[in-house]
Amino acid sequence: MKIHELAQKTGLTPSAIRYYEKVGLLDLRHVRRGENNYRYYGEETVEHLQLIIKAQSVGFTILELKEVVQAEETSELPLPMMIDLLHRKIKEIDRRQSELDQVKVHLARILAHKMALLNAEK
Repeated sequence: MKIHELAQKTGLTPSAIRYYEKVGLLDLRHVRRGENNYRYYGEETVEHLQLIIKAQSVGFTILELKEVVQAEETSELPLPMMIDLLHRKIKEIDRRQSELDQVKVHLARILAHKMALLNAEK
């Protein structure tokens, strides 16, 4: 598929996809060049980009994602370092989830109070 179709499937812009390629998050497994020099992508690239999007949404930086992607491809990052990175990110996700749960509870209280006020007016 061409870049515009990939953009449509992932919700990313073509420039974001090109950026991910430029910084090394997409490699030759994900991007092939045709004789016309157009980029072509396989279905596995959709899944790969969706993982990148999700990882960024929970706090992974581009540098961390690059480390993980490159480590998976080349086994350059020592296993203990990879495990440590993943443990830290899981803890960070748990912390953020706890914070979101607290905000949710607070908002639910406000909502209940406002609904009670509305019902009292009737």
